[in-house]
Amino acid sequence: MSVATDVSIQVVSLAFSQGGHIPKKYTCEGENVNPPLEISNLPANTKTLAIIVEDPDAPNGVYDHWIVWNIPPNEPIAENNVPGINGTNSFGAEGYGGPCPPSGSHRYFFKVYAIDSQLDLPPGSNKKALQQAMQGHVLAFGELMARYKKSS
Repeated sequence: MSVATDVSIQVVSLAFSQGGHIPKKYTCEGENVNPPLEISNLPANTKTLAIIVEDPDAPNGVYDHWIVWNIPPNEPIAENNVPGINGTNSFGAEGYGGPCPPSGSHRYFFKVYAIDSQLDLPPGSNKKALQQAMQGHVLAFGELMARYKKSS
């Protein structure tokens, strides 16, 4: 999904760094809860945020770990929290599903979109529905990438 803007959102986590390793706590081998995120450098007219967490290294194509929208801007996203309306991930569940690669080290992209309005989507919608709803409403984009490899 292309974003026609020069503004770049800053996305950081206190749990891991850009390009770093996601702690086990936030994966299928741990508590499987979302990590804390701090989002800054938002455009002034941002009304809500949307987050898509993807694993592009999955064997059968991109695997969606978290689809969430209508997140209030200007507030940190706490660990183990439902910050907005959850969509359905590739596990077939609503909410966050932590990294759980079948083999090797995978990359996980925490993609954050600044949106100019509330999105009218029912809970449980999939990534495609979210992307369609965001079309023409994305003010800025940012992402945080980290890796995970199962210990077993």
